[in-house]
Amino acid sequence: MTTTLHPSVERADLLIDLKRYEEARELLAQRLAEDPEDIRAWVELARSHLGDRPNGAKALEATERALALNAEDIGALLMHTSAMRVGGRFPETEGVLREAIRLAPDHWYTYARLADWLWRIRMISSGRANGGEIRPEDMVAGLREADLIAQEAIRLGPEKLYAYEVAWLIADMSADRDVADRMDEAILRLDPQHEHALARRTKKAATAPGVKATEAATLYADALASAPGSAPMRRGLDGASYRLLRGVRWLALLCLALAAAGIDLFATDGETQRELPLVLGQRLWDLVPMAVIWALGALLRYRRLRAGIRVNLLSVIRRWAWPRVVLGQAAWAMLCALLITQIPWTERTVPLVLFWVGLAPALATMWFDRPKDA
Repeated sequence: MTTTLHPSVERADLLIDLKRYEEARELLAQRLAEDPEDIRAWVELARSHLGDRPNGAKALEATERALALNAEDIGALLMHTSAMRVGGRFPETEGVLREAIRLAPDHWYTYARLADWLWRIRMISSGRANGGEIRPEDMVAGLREADLIAQEAIRLGPEKLYAYEVAWLIADMSADRDVADRMDEAILRLDPQHEHALARRTKKAATAPGVKATEAATLYADALASAPGSAPMRRGLDGASYRLLRGVRWLALLCLALAAAGIDLFATDGETQRELPLVLGQRLWDLVPMAVIWALGALLRYRRLRAGIRVNLLSVIRRWAWPRVVLGQAAWAMLCALLITQIPWTERTVPLVLFWVGLAPALATMWFDRPKDA
């Protein structure tokens, strides 16, 4: 078994990391022409065939050549399983991985890969045995078996990220939220900027009962500072920004309700409605609570938002149709509120029409647009 990489193989390994597969294959072909018994060169050649356009047949040929030189080479065995998976022999990988575990019982990665693939293999076997239908009991048993192996991988590699990622996936497939959350915490302990774990933890906190839109937006903005390229968290911030914009519509509807109350639009038993038209002072006074609502509920709230959230609010308005619809409804409701309070009406018929005209568009879409993300 080769213990060190030949310089050509080492360069090929770096080229594969850079996704320059053709150049890597040229170097490896030269190396194998010089020394056809270089196991590492065969393994890297298989890796290159699994890169740009996965070619399972060529990768299998390369790993078989490596294993013919040393059937107990762990690196060759692991690459062989990758080639088998691409080459349509996925269920057979279980046996190869178990053999690798037998040969190197303290190698954490082999356990992690077996756990990652085993429950999938069990699902395939169940489906084949039951006419394409996976039996729930087979799924439960497969996940339980895989979880035991994943826990062994964690025991052998307590600081290895992949082992925890596999354990999280198994817990997620098992709908065990407590274990999945613990795995996320372990993942973030090892990698505080882990995109998926950070997105999951942030989403859980932002969607918890009682969390307001401002708090949710702040949570997503804070998380994005650690993982700015995270698409799930950007979608989360967009959703929280949209919730903030929907809150603007409620402010407008509240002003519309105050306008109706200011003019005594709806008669109540035992009370006499105000005489119309309202005097100018009363009409101007009706503007005061509206101004307070917008100053405290929108302007002050907007100023307290983080700069990134404010920028995202404008971005959401530009990119999505529903925020523009919501803002349009808010503007329309406010226009109707102003018309109700500021025109010296002598009868309540037109203000009543204005009230319902201002309210109807929002009521028509309020529950429909609630779950909209775009």
